[in-house]
Amino acid sequence: MTHDLVIRNGFVVDGTGAPGRDADIAIDAGRITAIGQIAAKAREEIDARGELVTPGFVDVHTHYDGQVTWGDTLTPSSVHGVTTAVMGNCGVGFAPCREADRDRLIRLMEGVEDIPFPVLSTGLPWDWQSFPEYLDSLSGKAFDIDFAAQLPHAALRVYVMGERGANREDATNADIAEMARLAKAAVEAGALGFSTSRTLNHRTSDGQPTPTLTASEAELTGIAMALKDAGKGVLQFVSDFNDPKKEAAMLRRIVEASGRPLSVSLAQSDVAPEGWRALLGAIEEAVDDGLPMRAQVCGRPVGVLLGLDLTMNPFTAHPVYQEIKDKTLDEQVAALRDPDFRARLLASKPDPDNPFVQSLLRQFGKLFVLDAVPDYEPTTDRTVEAIAKQRGLTNEEVALDILLEDDGRGMLYLPFLNYAQGSLDPSYEMLNSRATIPGLSDGGAHVGMICDGSFPTTMLTHWTRDRSRGDRFAIESVIKMQTADTAHWMGLHDRGLLQPGYRADLNIIDYDSLTLHRPEIIRDLPAGGRRLMQKATGYTATIVAGQTIYRDGTPTGAKPGRIVRGAQHSPAISKIAAE
Repeated sequence: MTHDLVIRNGFVVDGTGAPGRDADIAIDAGRITAIGQIAAKAREEIDARGELVTPGFVDVHTHYDGQVTWGDTLTPSSVHGVTTAVMGNCGVGFAPCREADRDRLIRLMEGVEDIPFPVLSTGLPWDWQSFPEYLDSLSGKAFDIDFAAQLPHAALRVYVMGERGANREDATNADIAEMARLAKAAVEAGALGFSTSRTLNHRTSDGQPTPTLTASEAELTGIAMALKDAGKGVLQFVSDFNDPKKEAAMLRRIVEASGRPLSVSLAQSDVAPEGWRALLGAIEEAVDDGLPMRAQVCGRPVGVLLGLDLTMNPFTAHPVYQEIKDKTLDEQVAALRDPDFRARLLASKPDPDNPFVQSLLRQFGKLFVLDAVPDYEPTTDRTVEAIAKQRGLTNEEVALDILLEDDGRGMLYLPFLNYAQGSLDPSYEMLNSRATIPGLSDGGAHVGMICDGSFPTTMLTHWTRDRSRGDRFAIESVIKMQTADTAHWMGLHDRGLLQPGYRADLNIIDYDSLTLHRPEIIRDLPAGGRRLMQKATGYTATIVAGQTIYRDGTPTGAKPGRIVRGAQHSPAISKIAAE
């Protein structure tokens, strides 16, 4: 007998949470066919001796809705071991959409997810109107990894209600019925679920709140009941949760009525440092009562990257800096190294009409240096303020010196969620809860400010190996969290485990040397747009449907990835159905 591929001698952590073991894995026709001591030869063999073999990671919270229409790689996620990405989160996306509303949806995505208007207006082919047509437009394409889509509420609301929907007017019974009809059609066509946003942080690029901000419970319930009628689909919510008890009760009612799984975004904030506990407690109570509810959480801070070639830096609002902000990076560096210009900039003050920059980006006691190998749980002696005191300089002088490092590619990091008093203990507590799944990477979004598609690598390096100032997790637990737990939550029961019959989506990892590197700017978006990219070393191979797509971080050119349309049965159920 000859197999397509055999991975030999690896330390297999299979996604169940069970202890890892030394084993070989045989793969045929894109599926795992055997695990153990395999004597048969293969057309291709990989020696994984001394390396970790895991299922491919399943990222439930990304925003590749635009990128998949113009590209065929879902980077940065795919270079961090992700083999299936779920997009269409937070209620934003591009279908359904009438021609007259295209710019409106682009401005919303630009404002919410920091993807520039020219990139989207140039890159999107708009060869669809309905959501099923959007899925059809992607179904004939090949990608490095698999991905799946959710129906975004903002696009649906504007499609049904027009200006009334965009202006957040209450939906009528007829509006709700039509949104429900389209939602049912979307999941029947292959949407994994429905997403919405109820946060003031989500605005269009011209400052308007998201159309879904004040959608009524009746509207949300009507759409959820459509998924119940279809018998499939998950629900995803993001909200400010200003009244956690009241809003959690509403979400619970929606789940009780519809029976559909529902997840919400959860993070710790300096504004209400202990506020997350009330919401998590309500979700844990629902879980204990047998309801399918989860909080999506992440294992490192949500933070903004600041730099001369990025969307913002601590001098963005200074009138003197405005003189050079549109120049090339090299021209900016030359100006900032000029003693006269530097003196004028450091003597100036930010524009008082830009309170965001004044209140946030100049909190030098919370701004950290981002080194070549980033530390996402940094000690307070790494702040700009601490370094300035050590060197006898002003905060502004130190910040400018750091930005000018590496020919102007130096970066500062402002963690604003989950980083409490120099610790990631809130993240540990959230991840350790029975009512959470890892998420919130936002892969494909925030191209000039945030680069968190690398969350899966941080989960491995920081939480199972490197953390020295607090509790850690067993590697088997972290692998389970971001493979079986995430896959099965989304209804993807054909992946996330290394067992016979499951999809052959795997990672081979040099665990001891796995290293996450500082983000860098690349310019590969439509219209010459730039984006942040973060790479890692230590991923020996990433395999999708039995084909190796990366070897040592280098793409092989294989494109086995496809859009996944709808929930997928487990191998056992698929076998019964076939028989």
